[in-house]
Amino acid sequence: MTDTEEESASSDSWPVNEDWLIEMLKQHHDTKNDIKIADFSAKQGCNDGVSNLSDILAVSVTYNISNSSIEPASLETASNSEKLEFIIKLLPHDPFSRYFVTEGKFDLREIKFYTRVLPDLLEFQSKHIQAGCEKLSICVPKCFYTHYSPGKLPPNGSPEPPESILVLEDMRSSGYKGVNFINGLNLEQAEYAIKAIASVHALSLGMKFKEKIDLNEKYPFLFQINKATESYQQLLEQGLPQLAKFLVMKGCYERELQVLEQLQPKTRNLIERLLHPTEPMGLITHTDFWCNNLLFKTELDDSYNDNCSILDWQMITYSSPTNDIALLITSSLPSHIRRQHTTKLLDFYYNLLKTNCHKLSLDIEVDLLYSRNKLECDFRKSQLLSFLLCIGSIDVALGHPETEQRLLDVLQDYYEDRIFSFDDADLFD
Repeated sequence: MTDTEEESASSDSWPVNEDWLIEMLKQHHDTKNDIKIADFSAKQGCNDGVSNLSDILAVSVTYNISNSSIEPASLETASNSEKLEFIIKLLPHDPFSRYFVTEGKFDLREIKFYTRVLPDLLEFQSKHIQAGCEKLSICVPKCFYTHYSPGKLPPNGSPEPPESILVLEDMRSSGYKGVNFINGLNLEQAEYAIKAIASVHALSLGMKFKEKIDLNEKYPFLFQINKATESYQQLLEQGLPQLAKFLVMKGCYERELQVLEQLQPKTRNLIERLLHPTEPMGLITHTDFWCNNLLFKTELDDSYNDNCSILDWQMITYSSPTNDIALLITSSLPSHIRRQHTTKLLDFYYNLLKTNCHKLSLDIEVDLLYSRNKLECDFRKSQLLSFLLCIGSIDVALGHPETEQRLLDVLQDYYEDRIFSFDDADLFD
C-alpha cells in the first residue's frame, strides 16, 4: 500500500474478474440490485520489498447500479455510474511466506481488526463520548469486502488451501501519500502519526475500563504474546548476525557489539517480558507502527484530523501503548529529530492520551494513577523492545547510507542511555 506500483499482466491466481467484482460491490453497497461493470483494471501493487505478509493488487472499477428493470442505454453516460479504487490484500504466493502468514494468522488478525475491533471501538465511542466533545478520529482505509477460509484437510478427498481476501480503500485516490523510509518522518508527520494512534489507544483503554472487559478474552485473535515472542525471536536470530557483521565492518562499535552479544542468549525472555504491558495500561496496540505503514494527506488539515492514515493491522496486540510510540521514534525519525524532540513527542502523546480519555470520562491520572513519569519508565522498556524488533528487520536499513547511519546513531545513543542494561531496575522494576 505505497505510492509505487508495477504494471503486471493478468494472472489466473488473481480473484479479479467481472463476476467477483459484482459480488464484492453488492456486499459493499448492501444491495440486491443488478450491477453492471463498465470497465476495470488491475495491476500489481508493491510493498517496496519490506513485507512478505501479503500480495497486493491495485484495482480501479467503473460500474452502474441498476435502480429499475430498465437499463440505461449506455453505462458511460448513466447518471448513477460510479468509480471505485481499492487495493486487494491476498495471501503471499511464496510458499514459505504463505505458511508463515497462515500459521501466525496475520491475515485473519487484520480482517478481524476491520470487522470486529474497529466497529466495536466506534460503537463504544458513540455511547461514551461526552456531550460537546469532538469525536476521536480513527483514520484507516475503509473496508469494502473480506473473505477468510483457514483451509481444510478432509479425511477423504483433496485438501482445500487457505484463502484470505481483504479489500480496502486505496487511500492514494483520496489524496494520501507514503513517506520514503530513507528520509524518515519530519516532526510534523510524527505528531500526526502519534495523534492517529492515540485515538486507538484511548478508545481501547476506555472500553476496557468503562465496560469492564478483558480485551484478550473479547478478541482472542489478537497477537498473543507467546506467539508474538516466537515470531519476533525468529526474525531477531536472522538479523543479529547481519548486524554484527555490519558493526565489525564499520569498526569503532566494539562496546555496542559486546553488549549485543551479551543480550543474545536472553532475547527471547526479554521480548516476552517487554511485550507484557504494565497494568493498568494494557490496551490494543498496532505493534508494527513505523513510517512504511503510514500515509499522509498531501494537503494537510490544520486541525490534525485525519492527516495520517494507519495501514497494515496484522500484528495488533494487547500491549503497552509506548511500544507503538517507541517503534515509531526508533525506526522512523532522522537522528537529529529523534535526539532533539523525543521528550516533546512523549509530552505530546501523554497530553493527547489524557485528553482523549477525558472525553470518554476516564481520568488516567486519577482513575489509573498513570503519570508522565510512569510513561517515561514504560517508554524506556519499549525503546529496548523497539530496537530488538528493528534488528529483526535489519535488511530494511542496510544498503542505504542514510538509514545505516540512523541505525548506528540509535545503537550508540541507546547504549549510552543504558537502554541495553536489561538488569537495570529502571527497566524491570
